[in-house]
Amino acid sequence: MIKGYPMSSIPTPDIVRRRRNCPLAAFAVPLLVAVAACSRGSTPTDDTARKDAGPSASAGGSDTSAKGMAGMPMPSAKRDAGARDSGITLTAAQIRHGGVAWQPVEMGTSAAAVAVPGQLVPNEDRTARLGAPGSGRVVRVHVRPGDRVAGGQLLVTVQSPEAGAAQSDLAKARAELSARQAQAAYAKSARERAERLLALKAIPRQEYERTLADEELARSGLAQAEAELTRARTSAEQLGAAGSTSGESELRAPLSGVVLARTAIPGTVIDAGAPLVVITDPTTLWLNINAPEALAGAFRTGAMLRFTTPAYAGETFAGRVDAVGAGLDPGTRTLSVRATVDNRTGRLKPEMITTVSANGGPSVAAAIVPDGAVQMLKGKPVVFLARPQPNGSARFVSREVEIGARDGTRAAVTRGLTAGDVVVTKGAFAVKAQFEKGTMPKMEM
Repeated sequence: MIKGYPMSSIPTPDIVRRRRNCPLAAFAVPLLVAVAACSRGSTPTDDTARKDAGPSASAGGSDTSAKGMAGMPMPSAKRDAGARDSGITLTAAQIRHGGVAWQPVEMGTSAAAVAVPGQLVPNEDRTARLGAPGSGRVVRVHVRPGDRVAGGQLLVTVQSPEAGAAQSDLAKARAELSARQAQAAYAKSARERAERLLALKAIPRQEYERTLADEELARSGLAQAEAELTRARTSAEQLGAAGSTSGESELRAPLSGVVLARTAIPGTVIDAGAPLVVITDPTTLWLNINAPEALAGAFRTGAMLRFTTPAYAGETFAGRVDAVGAGLDPGTRTLSVRATVDNRTGRLKPEMITTVSANGGPSVAAAIVPDGAVQMLKGKPVVFLARPQPNGSARFVSREVEIGARDGTRAAVTRGLTAGDVVVTKGAFAVKAQFEKGTMPKMEM
């Protein structure tokens, strides 16, 4: 073997002779020899690379099993387990800041909840149904349904003959009062002058007594004129005509609220008492219930009621009973119950249909928890189970439950909890906030 060439690559005399006869072969043969040598030399290198790569490289397709599509790593088992756990962990500082506390549930019995239909209506104690104070023709309507109005705001203007007559009477009463006031003033001054003259014996006493009678008559006429003015003003105010002299009657809002209905139409002729505008204060509503006879004992004055409405599926609202009927309706055999609902948020609307939860069913086993332990999460009632950790933190998991009777301070959980479950009893709203915060979508930068 010659250094730098293998034995097979040494040209023989026959090959040399052929190279002399074919100049192209002189270049082609060394090239083929070099290519063959490179091919044989690359095999050991590839084998050595495969041995160094280890079993994972030699097994076909094993690299793809460790990576997903386009080289992306597949989720590990630990990550999958974390995805299935819907709980959250709060540190000891977060627990103290949120006032979170927990305790094992207490098992007991509670009356099963029974659904009773109800309806929201305006609070009649805070509602004004305004009618026409007199016959006439509607000139202008200044509000629309849904408008918010303040007390004393102008609503409707009506042209009325009765209003014109009232304004005329009021003007006459004012003029009469002015005349009577002048007469009373003159009678008083005449009486004072007669007193001075009588003291000087310049007039007889009979003339002085006549001035006294004239003054008394003037005072009587003044009192009569004042009474007539009061009557005329009251009549004009009732017709809404006290502030005008053109025969127009102005209908103004007696309270602040929302225009619930408006039946007044400009240009129409109306009779006295015809309905024009309805205004209500929506901060409170009445919940009317017609309870079946079997549930007549389930309602008492001062008790709290829970109800739902199709407009807000999954949400529960509350009202306090303020009136219970003295007897059943003989036609329907139902008991009239009324509750007042706080509606300062304005979400509830009059005439909404509701489903009221009444505690009139048979007794069932239930877990008794504080009313604040039950929260609404994603439109469903849930409680939070606590799993304390040695370092002072705790793991919290939400559990959907079914609620039975509620009295405003405690709630009966008829499904979803068992004896030994540790439930958050204080600070449940803070835990709920952390759950909702965790479900918010992250923004991609």
